[in-house]
Amino acid sequence: MKHLLMWNPVAQPRETVLYSVEYQGEYESLYMSHIWIPSSQCSPTNGLECDVTDDVTATVPYNFRVRAMLGSQTSAWSTLEHPFNRNSTVLVAPRMEVTEHGLHLVVKLEDLGPQFEFLVVYWRKEPGATEHVKVVKSGNTPVHLETMEPGAMYCVKAQAWVKAIGRHSTFSQIQCVDMQGESLPLALALFAFVGFLLILMVVLLSIWKMGQLFQHSCCPTVVLPDTLKITSSSQKLVACRKEEVDACAVAMLPSEHLFGVWISQT
Repeated sequence: MKHLLMWNPVAQPRETVLYSVEYQGEYESLYMSHIWIPSSQCSPTNGLECDVTDDVTATVPYNFRVRAMLGSQTSAWSTLEHPFNRNSTVLVAPRMEVTEHGLHLVVKLEDLGPQFEFLVVYWRKEPGATEHVKVVKSGNTPVHLETMEPGAMYCVKAQAWVKAIGRHSTFSQIQCVDMQGESLPLALALFAFVGFLLILMVVLLSIWKMGQLFQHSCCPTVVLPDTLKITSSSQKLVACRKEEVDACAVAMLPSEHLFGVWISQT
């Protein structure tokens, strides 16, 4: 999207010839009485080309003209044979560098300016492989694609896209990278899965046992001794009359104790 106007030199030995460049867009042609505007970069210049990118600001026809100046002498204007429209720009394929880093494809594209986007297409190199597309907003920044399978080969190509003119470039040359490492055997993968399940069961069992231990430590279950348990109804625990208590007491004294009482009374 850089637009250069170029012209042939005027043959004038031992003299410095200057050139003046002017342009006329669709707006100047239709609404401003066909006025010509001096180019912001080349009025005047002693070169044989002019960068008119800043002058071409819309996707409409532009006309350019240039003339030579030597002192007070000027040549006639030389005008483009056909007006220029930037949507006819031929976009070249972007330069691209593809590397492998930790099972990732890393793509670095050249920086073509703020108007460019890039379509990066990558796929596994095998018959019938599915192509994946990633949109990259700017160049000159490494882009990590998704994780790839170790031991396989992947290929990448890219093209530039300019939304302002609705055009894209051709695809760059395909670059393929072999991903380092080997894939895990099926038996090893199954062993790892079974080991994970066993570890998970041990962890769950340990959590359950710790919960039981904390429950008994913080909130122990208290069991009353048999001697403190009430086996009879509370209604029977009524105070007896004095004579009943005395009778019960006499009945329960052993004979030796009664003999001692009789001796003391006599």
